[in-house]
Amino acid sequence: MNDWLEISGRRAVVSGAGSGIGQACALELVRAGVVVWGLDRDENALAETAEIAARDGHTIHVSTCDVTSADSIQAAATEVGASDILVNAAGIGKPGALIDVSIKDWQALLDINLTGYLLLAQAFAPGMVERGQGSMVHIASISSRHPQPGSGAYSASKAGVSIMSQQFAAELGPAGVRSNTVSPGLVRTPMTESYYQAPGVSERRSAAIPLRRVAQPDDVADVVLFLASDRARYVTGADITVDGGFVTTLMGTVPRPGFDD
Repeated sequence: MNDWLEISGRRAVVSGAGSGIGQACALELVRAGVVVWGLDRDENALAETAEIAARDGHTIHVSTCDVTSADSIQAAATEVGASDILVNAAGIGKPGALIDVSIKDWQALLDINLTGYLLLAQAFAPGMVERGQGSMVHIASISSRHPQPGSGAYSASKAGVSIMSQQFAAELGPAGVRSNTVSPGLVRTPMTESYYQAPGVSERRSAAIPLRRVAQPDDVADVVLFLASDRARYVTGADITVDGGFVTTLMGTVPRPGFDD
């Protein structure tokens, strides 16, 4: 698979590399021979990612970075240097209905999930443009198209990621730079693990998915790896849903007399 992707020797930056999908992306890329820089605001989490890679005989370079700070991102960009691949995977979630979500919570979520992606793209894409090639992959969500009630600004932030990626694709395509999104469905990560500790939740969620299991971060990372490689060289402005078929079940949730079993 690694030979097929022909991605070895490239340089990649992965935000949110300390855990979850970001960590899985960093590990999959380095296993494919990519020189990886992992960014995260959690220094201890980054160290854990580097240790996992080291146990496999690989090296992940790490840099503590707060994606809500333009200065922090610029410092990381200076340390990292040129990059062929940018994976935007940092993210948070906050519960709450839109009707009474505080502006503080709204802004905090947008700062990480959307504005942070923009700032990282602005820091690393110009080098790609200069070299005439590059790939950006941004983690969106199925909630960018299907609103997730009770999640405050989350769906809005992910919808913003989707259209931002498409705009980058249109603007940077002539320079040879691609921009795509991956939209996961239900994924078991440190951010969502508390859900699965509640009795019956894991079983109920798995039963709602046609493939009958909740995704692991590696399921998403494999698709990111493909989009980052030249095997996806004619794919830009696209969104790939990675949800085990979950969104296909929507029409099955409503009564249809004469069609129901």
